[in-house]
Amino acid sequence: MVTIKSSKEIQYMEEACKIVALTYKELEEKIKPGMTTSELDKIAEKVMIDNGAIPAEKGYPSGINGIPDFPASTCISINDEVIHGIPSKNRIIKEGDIVSVDTVAMKNGFNGDAARTFIVGKVSNKAQRLVEVTKQAFFEGIKFAKKGYRVGDISHAIGKYVESQGYSVVREFQGHGIGREMHEDPGIPNYGKAGKGLRLEPGMTLAIEPMVIQGKPNILQLDDGWTIITEDGSLAAHYENTILITEKEPKILTIL
Repeated sequence: MVTIKSSKEIQYMEEACKIVALTYKELEEKIKPGMTTSELDKIAEKVMIDNGAIPAEKGYPSGINGIPDFPASTCISINDEVIHGIPSKNRIIKEGDIVSVDTVAMKNGFNGDAARTFIVGKVSNKAQRLVEVTKQAFFEGIKFAKKGYRVGDISHAIGKYVESQGYSVVREFQGHGIGREMHEDPGIPNYGKAGKGLRLEPGMTLAIEPMVIQGKPNILQLDDGWTIITEDGSLAAHYENTILITEKEPKILTIL
């Protein structure tokens, strides 16, 4: 069921989303070669807790028998890892890596969700361009995140732009509604037909998240039950914000 948020609920959403934005500000300042993904995760966790939020990804159920719930406060995915990478004391961030971080903060019972792909040190021109295109794909999508448009208009805009740049979008995972639950209706694929799907209304809060692959769109899941990688070993990037549909332009809630 799609929820239309009241003014009070929007205020709660804004508070949670601001904490997510503060978390990414801190991570951008602290990320460097030589640190572990576990260290980066602890920095994010501290920002959320210090600001009165709960790291909502920690303990998130896998939904698969035998696969443990997610053990960390952030998903950290490096290079050919697309999403859901598990932070580890043994995973060292290196010069030239691109590091995607996805995190959700909950406060007052409402969630804020965003993802960023950080460039660590000097990276290849190809990696730099992938990160830039992935971010721009989000902004191409939200040109249609307005009253009266449909979910398919956002999806189509993202997919068309990504493919025009010579890249692929992940088809098995998608953006989503967000509020009291981390994942709510509607689902928002990064490809699709314009003019299809749910019509957008003011008060809807959506997490729009292009996941872009440098090579072919095929993906694999690692044995940990969480980490998704590119099948061909090519680089992947991720960019996400929580937005609010208004009477006019969409409001991005997870940017300071």
